[in-house]
Amino acid sequence: MITLSIFERSPDRGRGLARDMRVRWALEEVGQPYVVRPLSFEAMKQPAHIARHPFGQIPTYEEGELVLFESGAIVLHIAERHAGLLPQDANARARAIGWLFAALDTVEPPIVELSMASMLERDKPWHAERLPMLQARVRDRLDQLSARLGDADWLDGAFSVADLMMVTVLRRLESSRLLDGYPNLLAYVARGEARPAYQRAFADQLAVFTAAPPAG
Repeated sequence: MITLSIFERSPDRGRGLARDMRVRWALEEVGQPYVVRPLSFEAMKQPAHIARHPFGQIPTYEEGELVLFESGAIVLHIAERHAGLLPQDANARARAIGWLFAALDTVEPPIVELSMASMLERDKPWHAERLPMLQARVRDRLDQLSARLGDADWLDGAFSVADLMMVTVLRRLESSRLLDGYPNLLAYVARGEARPAYQRAFADQLAVFTAAPPAG
């Protein structure tokens, strides 16, 4: 049985923005059952978890003797091992993997930087001056992604691991409203969220949050 280490009480309050959501969604898409190991922030820094994830984060993936960390690596492993998330054609498969890395390495970093600044620097004297620059960096990527997607349903033909990862990355902009200026990207995210596998994954991660004991 596959075991995922996840937040016991996610900072996103169950909105599905934590990176275990990507793994849950992938497993639901390929029809693989799994169990979860909810961890407190304190437990994430203990030796037992550090042995699974050297940086003390989530998610981790365990299946038999295999232990993986980093959501991108885990999702790619699932996609390569089970049918449903990668095209059969070799070139299309390579493009899907390329888009997966683009989501993580090109689109996500400025989004994470913006969200971290909003959470951790809001009371700093430089925040008001820095915020437009951070937002502009995100908009640059959204402009490029919107132009490439156009009126297509998915990034490269049928839904794939590329879309799964890109949708989870774009969802991190939910509270910023930056996606509002990109109707095709809003529709793209909505298509991902409408998939039955996504709905099952979201319900399961929300159930963990609502069942967790109150913080403190």
